[in-house]
Amino acid sequence: MSEPTLLSSPDALILVAQRAAVRTLTLNRPAALNSFTTDMHAELRAALDAAAADDAVRAVLITGAGRGFCAGQDLNDPGMAAGADGKPDIGAVIEKNYRPLALRIQSMPVPVVCAVNGVAAGAGANLAFCCDIVLAARSASFIQAFARIGLIPDCGGTWLLPRLVGRPRALALALTGDKLSAADAERFGMVWQVVDDAELPAQAQALADRLAAMPSRALVATRQALDASQSLTLSDALTLEARMQGELGRAHDFAEGVAAFQQKRPAVFKDR
Repeated sequence: MSEPTLLSSPDALILVAQRAAVRTLTLNRPAALNSFTTDMHAELRAALDAAAADDAVRAVLITGAGRGFCAGQDLNDPGMAAGADGKPDIGAVIEKNYRPLALRIQSMPVPVVCAVNGVAAGAGANLAFCCDIVLAARSASFIQAFARIGLIPDCGGTWLLPRLVGRPRALALALTGDKLSAADAERFGMVWQVVDDAELPAQAQALADRLAAMPSRALVATRQALDASQSLTLSDALTLEARMQGELGRAHDFAEGVAAFQQKRPAVFKDR
C-alpha cells in the first residue's frame, strides 16, 4: 500500500492527507489534546468542504494527533471572549462553529469514519458520534463533560446520545459526566468496534478503504434514510425507501453491482 500524500502544511491545525480514495483529516493540537479553537474549526470545515467537493475522495477518516482524540472546546480560545455584557456568549460559539460542523459531517457525500485514539471529551466525543462509523482504541474514553462546568451537551449531543444509547443512559452520561471506557462505549452501542491501540490506524484505514470501494451514493443514502426514519411513521419510511430505491435503481452503481455479481467479478463503483 502506498504512503499517504500530505496535502496540508505539517504544522496545520488540521493535517490533510490522501491515500488512494481516502482523505484523512487529523486534529493537530496534540499539546492541548486537540481541543477546539475558532481557527481549528475553520480549518476543519474547510478540509471537509474540500473533501466533499473532490470526486477523487470516496471516504473520509477523522482522527487525532498525539495521545488524545479531542478534549472539546478550548476554554482559553479567544473565540470564547466575553460579549458586551462581560460574559461569554457560548450560544454564539455553537452557532458559529459546532452547528455547521455537525451538519457538515451529516451531509458529507461520502462515508465518514472516526478513529478515536484517546480521550474524547465534551464536543470531542460528540464530534466522533456525528461520524458514520466509529472505531476506538482500547485505551480511549468518552466523557460528556458539560455538566461539570454548568452546560448541556452540544455538537449534536442532545440529538445523538438518546438515539445511540436510549434516554436513561443518555441522561445518566450527560448528568454525571462520568468517564466511559471504550469497552463500555462499544457495549452501549456508541462505537462500532474497539481495537488494540497499536492496531487502530491500520484498522481504521482498512475500514475507510473498504467503504471507499463501495457504492458511495448508496452508502450516503442509507445514512440519510436511517436518520430520517427516526421521525417518520413506518408508512412514511416505506415511502422514503421506495423513492430512494427508485433513484438508486436508475444509477450506474446498481447496474454495475448486478453485472459484477452475475459475471462473478469485482464491481467498480463510480457514483458519488
